[in-house]
Amino acid sequence: MSPAQFVKESAPGGEWKRQGNRFVDRISRDSASGPGEGPDEQGRWPVEPGRYRLVVSLACPWAHRSVIVRKLLGLEDAISLAIVDPIRDERGWRFTLDPAGRDPVLGVEFLSDLYRRTDPSYDGRVTVPCIVDTVTGLVVTNDYPQITLDLSTEWTEYHRPDAPRLIPADRAELDQLIDEIYRDVNNGVYRCGFATTQEAYEAAYDALFARLDVLEERLADRDYLLGDTLTEVDIRLFTTLVRFDAVYHGHFKCNRNKLTEFPNLWAYARRLYALPAFGETVDFDHIKRHYYLTHHTINPNGIVPKGPDPRAWTA
Repeated sequence: MSPAQFVKESAPGGEWKRQGNRFVDRISRDSASGPGEGPDEQGRWPVEPGRYRLVVSLACPWAHRSVIVRKLLGLEDAISLAIVDPIRDERGWRFTLDPAGRDPVLGVEFLSDLYRRTDPSYDGRVTVPCIVDTVTGLVVTNDYPQITLDLSTEWTEYHRPDAPRLIPADRAELDQLIDEIYRDVNNGVYRCGFATTQEAYEAAYDALFARLDVLEERLADRDYLLGDTLTEVDIRLFTTLVRFDAVYHGHFKCNRNKLTEFPNLWAYARRLYALPAFGETVDFDHIKRHYYLTHHTINPNGIVPKGPDPRAWTA
């Protein structure tokens, strides 16, 4: 068995087992807490514009979802944004984009400082996205699947007037698609890339491309996954698709097809990319430098490929 990129998340059979989310409080309009207060007894923080800071990496697909939703819903003034350096070392995500080398609002150099301020015993991997309370400096949540759902459902008072409705009233089909796409595609590419046995890799690879084939067929007669309306699941699929040819195809050995070789998926991804909340939040430089320069087990020489040409997305 070859060495694992993240030892604690590698199962004995070589499968990649993503760690759980440590901080799972929620910001809710039903919170019993008032402005400036901490969470209520059920772990619900009050909705309060200007109070919270969303910490993201532009390289990370899980974080990219929250950036897209924040922009689509017009929440830029309600929730501030902190962007970490795409290069993560043994100390974790760094706030280097400000000349002072620390986040100007939170006052720290590393996201790990906030994790351990919130839980001094925390010894897991520090992840993005997370939402931090600027009053206390504590991490409210790093529960990335729930963050975007709550931006849609709990912050409605602060949405722009023409904000899309990303969560349909009947969620059954949405939730089923979210589960399938997470298992086989969103997390599936990581299960390919971080597998440490041939058997684990091939199982993940087969599941990934079987699901992409299903999605390719599904998009033959519709603009979006649920028909003619953009929803949360489109955002979740897009952030994997936009990284597919640049990273996952080669770096994670997901190489049966490129995205550009799926006619319907490629056309769908380009339609989404043309929307400002999608295309304007994609940073291929951050994406490529993060994956190729921080996964030393997979890419020990740290060579960052020149291609593919990002102009293909707008050609």
